[in-house]
Amino acid sequence: MKKLLVTGSSGLIGSEVCTYFHNAGFDVHGVDNNQRANFFGPQGDTRWNQERLVTNLPHFTHHEIDIRDREGILKLVETVKPNLIIHTAAQPSHDRAAAIPYDDFDTNAVGTLNLLEANRRVDCSVPFIHMSTNKVYGDGPNNIRLIEKETRWDYDDKTFEKGIPETYSIDHCKHSLFGASKVAADIMVQEYGRYFDMPTCCLRGGCLTGPNHTGVELHGFLSYLVKCNLEGREYKIFGYKGKQVRDNIHSEDVVRFMFEFYKNPRIGEVYNLGGGKDNSCSILEAFEIASRFSGKEQNFVYLDDNRIGDHICYYSDLTKMRAHYPAWDITISLEDTIGQIAEAWKARQSK
Repeated sequence: MKKLLVTGSSGLIGSEVCTYFHNAGFDVHGVDNNQRANFFGPQGDTRWNQERLVTNLPHFTHHEIDIRDREGILKLVETVKPNLIIHTAAQPSHDRAAAIPYDDFDTNAVGTLNLLEANRRVDCSVPFIHMSTNKVYGDGPNNIRLIEKETRWDYDDKTFEKGIPETYSIDHCKHSLFGASKVAADIMVQEYGRYFDMPTCCLRGGCLTGPNHTGVELHGFLSYLVKCNLEGREYKIFGYKGKQVRDNIHSEDVVRFMFEFYKNPRIGEVYNLGGGKDNSCSILEAFEIASRFSGKEQNFVYLDDNRIGDHICYYSDLTKMRAHYPAWDITISLEDTIGQIAEAWKARQSK
């Protein structure tokens, strides 16, 4: 039986990875120590997801290891000898990073290095998939000419009609400390690929979401928005008139791409993994869709100050992904995704 090592296994993408690859016949080894609860408090706790995996997946093994533990990670990789490593663990918040810069960089950058070097020492031919972020582009996309529409901002430049391509510059812009730590990890993953001929890819995710997301105010926009709508809780809009745009991709579609890469890996690749223009929405548009599922109006407050390094408009150009892996495409629409999130929050509330 082939073996998968996945970090952040109790998180949104990590747990989806565990289930998908387990069902594909893998012996799955998950690495998670519930750091999300330390970063975001009790509302970020993912132990429920860990318990779900342990209960439902007979070929799943949980490892309580911090990816900052260099010797622990090396020993684990040496022991498991995985056929694939998928790295989804991270400190994921712009705002939180400024308050915990050491923890942010040590988790995002140094933790990634620990995994890469362990992989190189044990078996350099093993594919390494890294969950990066579109925040590596910093606020650079805000320099693209925009047009203001009734409910959203959009690009007013034909060059970006399909969204942001992988060739867009990551330099000369403001990233937030989170964005900077993820840039360091992203470049290191590429470098291990090219320098050591290791099959690696960086997936620069847009808004990754789905029913298993434990969204909080500082991370997980769509999940948290739907939760606020259902509970009548006040949602804060940070600037840009609530017309800022994000492309949203269901965690299942993320994992389906990872599986395609595993079957046909490349060296030092980068992909902008988001929902694309068709799965994009503004905050105001998300309010409207969520209200359709709940029957409730969104309770919100508007704050003039936008988040540092935040995008006014961002959606991914999926051209390269579709060209390299034609068997893959988006299969779950924005509306279906929001509907699943709403049902999942209702189910959790009823327990």
